[in-house]
Amino acid sequence: MTNLTTQTRPPQTRIAHAYGVPSATEPLAPLTIERREVGPRDVLIDIKFCGVCHSDIHHCRGEWGEVPYPAVPGHEIAGVVAEVGAEVITYAIGDRVGVGCMVNSCRECDNCRRGEEQYCLPGNTLTYGSIDRDGTVTRGGYSTHVVVDEDFVVRIPDGLELDVAAPLLCAGITTYSPLRHWGAGPGRRVAVVGLGGLGHMAVKIAHAMGAEVTVLSQSLRKKDDGLRLGADAYYATSDPETFKQLAGRFELIINTVSAQVDVDPLLGLLGTDGAMVNVGAPAEPLPVDVFSLLTQRRSFAGSAIGSIRETQEMLDFCAEHGIGAEIELIGADQINEAWERVLASDVRYRFVIDTATLKG
Repeated sequence: MTNLTTQTRPPQTRIAHAYGVPSATEPLAPLTIERREVGPRDVLIDIKFCGVCHSDIHHCRGEWGEVPYPAVPGHEIAGVVAEVGAEVITYAIGDRVGVGCMVNSCRECDNCRRGEEQYCLPGNTLTYGSIDRDGTVTRGGYSTHVVVDEDFVVRIPDGLELDVAAPLLCAGITTYSPLRHWGAGPGRRVAVVGLGGLGHMAVKIAHAMGAEVTVLSQSLRKKDDGLRLGADAYYATSDPETFKQLAGRFELIINTVSAQVDVDPLLGLLGTDGAMVNVGAPAEPLPVDVFSLLTQRRSFAGSAIGSIRETQEMLDFCAEHGIGAEIELIGADQINEAWERVLASDVRYRFVIDTATLKG
């Protein structure tokens, strides 16, 4: 009888069809990439869907530093296990799984040892644009297949469809982690700055946690959406009255905007001991008036993604509460247009690529 967990990988899975950029100034185009052989503890995933994150654009356009081109982005990966290595014990062929923003870490530093791989002190291995353990450049989920160490794969519960689950692997965990860490829940007043890919997930998750949720956006254009997604209130930051009316109101503010924002007026919305947590990643530094922090013992913090353990916890939480991303499903020929629409904030609220279309 053939042992499916140790079977020889079919040759056709070594080559993956993908979409990537040859340089910082060129559009995405089809290409083929090689995936490594499935090692003893590796999982080969047949990618079904991949979300489009603003980070994909920042990276590929060289806005966050040097990039090894060609670059294939994508770290919101949802798919099905196609093969497992001989020592894999967690997953089997046919399992529904996901991969987020990292695919390895040192496993030895203090943070890794306490299960916080996202803060690996030497630096974790990102799903794309990093040097992997075999010396190759990692390439992401805008592709048909990926090979990942089982320790960095998570299980997608049956209660979540794969397409709406894909953005949870970045947008979901990026907002769940600070909400959980800073204690969002009943009796807590949480503000979410920006109602985009990250922001809409923050609203859904904070609401499910039992917090009172307020959206702070430049305009009231998405107010109906915000209230539908679970917000209790919605205010425009372009209106000076907002900052007078809400001064000192919140225990927690989650800033999801990946661009320059005026931080100081937002800090004024925090009460004593309140925290503003930045999860958006703008290309330029954000200036902060320290006196705004000193006067009320406020905190200005940052939060990256969550650990693998916390990511699984988040997926289980979302399945339990019926939370998925609001998505627009696209094919490969729409990815360049989708990027331009992301930059124009013209998406409600996450593009997701049907990777079957990458094969042409």
